Amino acid sequence: MAKRVAVILSGCGVYDGTEVHEASAVLVHLSRAGAKVQMFAPNEDQMHVVNHCEGKPTDERRNTLQESARIARGDVTDLAKLDVSAFDAAVIPGGFGVAKNLSDWAVKNKDCTVQADLERIIRAFHGAGKPLGMCCIAPVLAARVLPGCELTVGQDQQCEAWPFAQTAGVLKDMGCKHVNKDVEEAHVDVKNKLVTTSAFMCNAPIHKVFDGIGAMVQETLKLA
Repeated sequence: MAKRVAVILSGCGVYDGTEVHEASAVLVHLSRAGAKVQMFAPNEDQMHVVNHCEGKPTDERRNTLQESARIARGDVTDLAKLDVSAFDAAVIPGGFGVAKNLSDWAVKNKDCTVQADLERIIRAFHGAGKPLGMCCIAPVLAARVLPGCELTVGQDQQCEAWPFAQTAGVLKDMGCKHVNKDVEEAHVDVKNKLVTTSAFMCNAPIHKVFDGIGAMVQETLKLA
């Protein structure tokens, strides 16, 4: 029987929403595995809107659900309506929308809170023993909601290839166990049924990011 997977989006575009290439990779790998996918996003305004040519905020206001519909080809549902009992697993791609719309990590860092519906959903999947897959910056959500979990955002030593490695130290400060992994690898926390991979936390060729997300999807489905 096909695995039923909820994919949770946070807008459209790396600087203020879901990272489009990560979302696409997640959907391709899930499709190849024969999974049945439904996409969700909060029906709320984004924290802000970024001009992706300049990397600067604008005065626009955009809705996270409506922006996510760009990735979902219109087929996206309000996150508040996600019924955990209808799914075998959930996957959350990265992008700054995770840190701005699914949480306030971008502002509060380790003292962040997670969007209320999403926190409830993560706890419900975990409580039901259903796996969660997260990539790029999305593991910070697990760090906040599932204290003491094991995860990866790649490497913990900053260099040209790993410009965001300081995030690993913050996750350690939050009480999590960070496991160093290459971009093409995923880490599996068997106890918490949490699978994570670094994706664009690494300055890597896009095919390596794609392969790492494939590893994350494959391991998540194994646990489902």
